Amino acid sequence: MDFIDLKTQYAALKDRIAERMQRVLDHGQYIMGPEVAELEAALAARTGARHCITVSSGTEALLISLMALNLQPGDEVITSPFTFAATAEVIVLLGGKPVWVDVEADTGLIDATQIEAAITPRTRAIMPVSLYGQTPDMDAINAIAARHGNLPVIEDAAQSFGATYRDRQSCNLSTFGCTSFFPSKPLGCYGDGGAIFTSDDALAQACREIRLHGQSKRYTHTRVGVGGRMDTLQCAIVLAKLERFDWEVQERLVRGQLYNAACDAAGIARIHQRAERTSVFGQYTVRVAQREQVQERLKAAGIPTAVHYPVPMHRQPAYAGLCDRPTPVADRLAGEVMSLPMSADLTLAQQDVVMLALREAVAA
Repeated sequence: MDFIDLKTQYAALKDRIAERMQRVLDHGQYIMGPEVAELEAALAARTGARHCITVSSGTEALLISLMALNLQPGDEVITSPFTFAATAEVIVLLGGKPVWVDVEADTGLIDATQIEAAITPRTRAIMPVSLYGQTPDMDAINAIAARHGNLPVIEDAAQSFGATYRDRQSCNLSTFGCTSFFPSKPLGCYGDGGAIFTSDDALAQACREIRLHGQSKRYTHTRVGVGGRMDTLQCAIVLAKLERFDWEVQERLVRGQLYNAACDAAGIARIHQRAERTSVFGQYTVRVAQREQVQERLKAAGIPTAVHYPVPMHRQPAYAGLCDRPTPVADRLAGEVMSLPMSADLTLAQQDVVMLALREAVAA
């Protein structure tokens, strides 16, 4: 059993992917070809955002967004320590300081009730992380940002493209939404890729220039930029995958709900989803004691698992000491979370096998 079944997905889309890629090979515009603009228009329409800017990775999406906001050395960005390194590293690369705010015990998402206490005169932005396929409480976060001088809010939506919050799409919930098309994401390409979403015209223009080395037109560099373009071939692959994506989102929801019911019946702790939100279950995550032993038992039964994330950012050597705010919930979750196989093509029989093995591994 694969942890994420990309092979079955590819088999279903093989012909459309081949057609899309062949068009690129025929016209030969491998950088900023027509598929780039086509994908941006399709993604913007899907989310409802006015602008979509494709970029070379989810990390680059976060970096370019912060650059568009003109983050300066010493500026603070409030974020979660329970995330992948990309969230923190883009802040530090620009000379900023990540300010950790603890997470909710049942969701792993940043605790909006603790954000206001972390705001200082140096706060430049808030970067909530949408984890395991679900968004944080974005209305509450946006309201806090508005009370403090309309602080920009950047949703790190690397794991939640396709999810909704109060019937609005992830990536169109704040100043910026940034997602990733890493192959294992809910909507993935076959390499690196990402996108920035915003409805602010000036910020969108800044992002477009920054991804092209700061060019407002060819060889006119109006700002410092990066080489942050998404390859035309990768855009073509995502366009092919978009044709199946609505079906995949529904199938992920069904499988997530089946896992929920099975875990609750077995008394196995899990990450919860809020009633006003949908999740795309970028990972399906449970909480277990003696995690390493449970993982070994599942491995012996042929069940792959993964941990997102075993060490919170404030415990990582590169980021230790940057901020000393205590985050006990993140510390606890980091020692308990474990993700199970999840994809739209996971069969019900496979889920039964996973849950039987999990019950036995936890009880052993």
